[in-house]
Amino acid sequence: MSNLKLNDPYVNFLLPSTDGNEVSLDMTDLGEYKLVIFSCNHCPYAQAWEDRIIKIQEKYKSNGLSILMISSNDALKYPEDSFPKMKERHSEKGFNFHYLFDESQEVAKMYGAERTPEVFLFNEIGLLKYQGTIDDNYENESEVKKKYVEEAIESLISGKDPVITQTDAVGCTIKWI
Repeated sequence: MSNLKLNDPYVNFLLPSTDGNEVSLDMTDLGEYKLVIFSCNHCPYAQAWEDRIIKIQEKYKSNGLSILMISSNDALKYPEDSFPKMKERHSEKGFNFHYLFDESQEVAKMYGAERTPEVFLFNEIGLLKYQGTIDDNYENESEVKKKYVEEAIESLISGKDPVITQTDAVGCTIKWI
């Protein structure tokens, strides 16, 4: 369960990005809505949702959404999740969002993230409005019936709070040091 509760403000961080920059939630070039996703390279659940995450960023960027995907896995035990491998994955997949490395795992701990992927959606004033999973079918995008993240984003864009504010994150556990 998340350390952050509904309506809590985001916990800021400064992490290295696969694009060569350091990224913070306070950066002025980020949109007004922030979707923080804990993920990694090697988890089959995370991989299954990557293309959908790219589509979500494409679909909502003009509405002020910025996605920040963070890998917090132990890269010594899981070399596939190392920063150099993250850079390769970013390039191969054509990520259109920041992919950040939480080597110390402090950010994942502050958020209370447990799974890859696990999402935290913040509104225009930085309050948590949705936490959990992306949609209801990681295995087959064409069989998705509930697009939890997209429904929450649509609510925020229309000036409302999401109807569904929390779901259980589905995925691999974060690999702790």
